[in-house]
Amino acid sequence: MNRKTFSQSGETRTEHDLIGEMEVPSTHYYGIQTLRAVENFGISRSKLYHYPQFIRGLADVKAAAAMANKELGLLDPVIADAIVTACNEIKAGHLHDQFVVDMVQGGAGTSTNMNANEVIANRALEIMGFMKGDYTHCHPNNHVNLSQSTNDAYPTALKIALYRSIGELINALKELVVAFRKKGEEFAGVIKMGRTQLQDAVPMTLGQEFEAFATTLEEEVSRLGENRKLLLEINMGATAIGTGINADPEYTAVCTRYLAEISGIDVVPAANLIEATGDTGVFIMNSSVIKRLAVKLSKICNDLRLLSSGPRTGLNEINLPPMQPGSSIMPGKVNPVIPEVVNQIAYKVIGNDLTVTMASEAGQLQLNVMEPIIAYSVMESIEMLINGINTLRSRCVTGITANRDRCREMVLNSIGLVTALNPYLGYENSTRVAAEALRTGKGVYDIVLENKLIEKERLEEILKPEKMIQPRKIE
Repeated sequence: MNRKTFSQSGETRTEHDLIGEMEVPSTHYYGIQTLRAVENFGISRSKLYHYPQFIRGLADVKAAAAMANKELGLLDPVIADAIVTACNEIKAGHLHDQFVVDMVQGGAGTSTNMNANEVIANRALEIMGFMKGDYTHCHPNNHVNLSQSTNDAYPTALKIALYRSIGELINALKELVVAFRKKGEEFAGVIKMGRTQLQDAVPMTLGQEFEAFATTLEEEVSRLGENRKLLLEINMGATAIGTGINADPEYTAVCTRYLAEISGIDVVPAANLIEATGDTGVFIMNSSVIKRLAVKLSKICNDLRLLSSGPRTGLNEINLPPMQPGSSIMPGKVNPVIPEVVNQIAYKVIGNDLTVTMASEAGQLQLNVMEPIIAYSVMESIEMLINGINTLRSRCVTGITANRDRCREMVLNSIGLVTALNPYLGYENSTRVAAEALRTGKGVYDIVLENKLIEKERLEEILKPEKMIQPRKIE
């Protein structure tokens, strides 16, 4: 959007800032600084309104600041109450379409902070009976941003948003764990061949394989929860660089108390506000554990694609629910599209984590100006993973079926059965049996009997697949 487009769209109001004056559409709740950011940062086409948790985090921060300033006698109660009411409306989902700045922006998040300040100020003006833009009664900087800087308000809002979003991710992951665990129980009696390095290893059950999927993802529920707690430490009251300039000595404690009350999140003041303002380590930690989850999900999806490969020329041990035709030229082809899309999500999350790493390293002196790309990367990773996990669960895992006969047939024909004979024949004899089986195409069972290495009755007992899927005493 350019200035000419805006000025021709209807009635406008004139606003000014350090750079000069601009015409802002009178219906818009944002103001001149937001409008400049819209003009300057048409970068990702991903807007703040695409991330409602971030907007709610900003509303929480601004409401807590207004309440703290009111308690400390720094803000007129009427203005403070109007600001809080505006913030509550935003938290309820109103005016999100007014949060229009690009997630990727210069200025360390100032455009995002001012977008929030302007929308809240103009809505507060309406609540008090004034026209939008009449900032003498409620000013974006003087009132909504009182006792704050972008450098404490922005990262605090981001932490609130990430805390909630990771909570949603944990809930989605728990549901996926339950789905895999149910399949583990369903497939408990399906004997199959385990593989290492894509070669036959030893027997197991399909249920054990799916239970392992459930367990490895359940570990990530714990890891996400542990790292999420790091987001509870905030730097409200730090203002510009952590020295607290232009903030009341009691402001940090009072604002943090109100923010905990408003958000329902047990936030606490950072021990050193200067350190907390310049450091982005908490985002590295949470991005890293999110990446770890993505890597595990991708590995599981690789396995699902391999296990379902075929149907005639692959492993074909399981069937994935058919979601859509798989080819524009090959009739009858159905592809594992759901695991494939989760693989691609994982690659994006891994790339986002590298972005977070590099952006965090780029911090200089008392501030890291790269926080917007950190915010965008981590928020995007979480959103994509939530969507991917829910899709994987509902459109793939819950509909998986087992090809029981195929699984058992491959066990009985596998040379990997010879591993079970090690304790009875010794490694050298077992190796010779395996080599002969490979050379002749005969089964391990037949070769052992032909060479009279073990009596038939005892061999049958040893080679029962059901007895090779867990530890047992050697007799």
